[in-house]
Amino acid sequence: QVQLVESGGGLVQPGGSLRLSCAASGFTLDYYAVGWFRQAPGKEREGILCITSSDLSTVYADSVKGRFTISRESAKNTVYLQMNSLRPEDTAVYYCAGGARGLGFCPAAHEFDYWGKGVLVTVSS
Repeated sequence: QVQLVESGGGLVQPGGSLRLSCAASGFTLDYYAVGWFRQAPGKEREGILCITSSDLSTVYADSVKGRFTISRESAKNTVYLQMNSLRPEDTAVYYCAGGARGLGFCPAAHEFDYWGKGVLVTVSS
């Protein structure tokens, strides 16, 4: 069964860090671009970062530049989102998605093939 599962969310204080994981089963994540998205209450879904199948990363959201990074661990079929210097406005449900198999670029959000169910990140004191 093809599946993406996010984990690592929770409550963190402003200025803190979290690392989210996106673990794949049923397919090899290395062959796909993987994007991280988030949706805050009352807001539209926002693209954050993406890593291509060639391991090139793209930042979609200016608000996370210099604070969030994306990486892969092939042996675990997992992609990570490292989030540092977290702010209350980073509070959202975070989703990972896989797509563009073997194409070497990050597709538009609606072109991703597989989506996780999301994990909640709350930044609050």
